Amino acid sequence: MNFIEIKNVSKSYGKVEALRDVSISVKKGELYGLIGPDGAGKTTLFEILVALQMPTDGECWVDNMSCKTDISVLRKVIGYMPGRFSLYPDLTVYENLNFFAQIFGTTIDERRELINDIWVQLEPFSNRKAADLSGGMKQKLALCCALVHKPNVLFLDEPTTGVDPVSRREFWQMLNQIKELGISILVSTPYMDEAILCDRVSLIQNGKILQTDTPQSVIGSFPRKLYSVKTTSIHKMLTKLRELDVIHSCNAFGQSVHFTLKNEEVDMKILLGEEIIVESISPSIEDCFIELMTKQDEKGN
Repeated sequence: MNFIEIKNVSKSYGKVEALRDVSISVKKGELYGLIGPDGAGKTTLFEILVALQMPTDGECWVDNMSCKTDISVLRKVIGYMPGRFSLYPDLTVYENLNFFAQIFGTTIDERRELINDIWVQLEPFSNRKAADLSGGMKQKLALCCALVHKPNVLFLDEPTTGVDPVSRREFWQMLNQIKELGISILVSTPYMDEAILCDRVSLIQNGKILQTDTPQSVIGSFPRKLYSVKTTSIHKMLTKLRELDVIHSCNAFGQSVHFTLKNEEVDMKILLGEEIIVESISPSIEDCFIELMTKQDEKGN
């Protein structure tokens, strides 16, 4: 059973197309990632799903309820965590959580079992104002508030942006625990390394879905052999490679350059010289995303 159904959803702001014919299905208990850079359309799609905006075209349902016509009922069964911290900064941790519990006609004690793994980390700071929390603790509080009414579906819009690596890892561990309760989770992120933590992903750019599959299948579909060369001068190496006719693609990754060839029957020593060490590597989600984005640009979409 699909808990989220998005069919041919488009959204325009005048001449600007924020979403273009987006279709996604999320199953019960699935941790689904919407992966893309800033401006790709992720937040627009989330706001449509939680009925803060209406699509220009297309339909979407959450837990068999229309995001257009079942708004009041829909909001009782979803948990939404927007990209920006949206809790009350002048209220304490406890006051924020208690406020959201009361809105949904429940109490913290009634939902203790559901939120306990997060609450035990927050409880030492229960009397601290939300504004004074660290970035990671703010996100945990926001997740706790989104869960307190025991929703069937969680929408988390870039929940780890600006959060330190340790807090990011802890947050994803909590998402896996929540998923085990049968709650469907749709999470967006610009961090390509987080895609591998999802059951399935959709890669999105310029409001259009580039590919949907499991992270492993996305990586397995990379069409060419991938090479990496480490260098102390990224710009110089990029320039050198891009001047060669045999190069199909070439991009910087940290202190390395990743590239593919038009013809695999090329001697690397002749191509780059004896002193350059070239490795054959497995592609990452980011490599796949760049390859798909390049294809989209070549088609002019």
